[in-house]
Amino acid sequence: MNEDLVRFLKARLDEEADLARRCDGDGCGTWSARGHTVDFCQVNLSGFHPAIALHVALHDPVRALREIDAKRRILARHALSPAAGDPELPWDDRDDCQFDGEPWPCDDLLDLASPYADHPDFPRRS
Repeated sequence: MNEDLVRFLKARLDEEADLARRCDGDGCGTWSARGHTVDFCQVNLSGFHPAIALHVALHDPVRALREIDAKRRILARHALSPAAGDPELPWDDRDDCQFDGEPWPCDDLLDLASPYADHPDFPRRS
């Protein structure tokens, strides 16, 4: 697995951000649940099981965009520090994560990618 993982993650985050924005994630307000009803700021929909209503409200587009931004920051921190051309790092001539010095891709990147394991474009280890 190489830079394909980063490209894959960026593409998934871009897709999720686009979807959140199309759901009026740029400012309609906060989604909320009350019993069987989800308040989507512009319309209330009822008929949900209360647990499902809470789950739907939890995926408020504004909150989703904040989560995507956080994932992008994590992705940026855990960039590849290639062994080639680096006179100091990594010491054992391997590609490392610039954040934690672990072999790249590090566990944090693999964890970010794990929810997408069933995606058809998911990069497989070679």
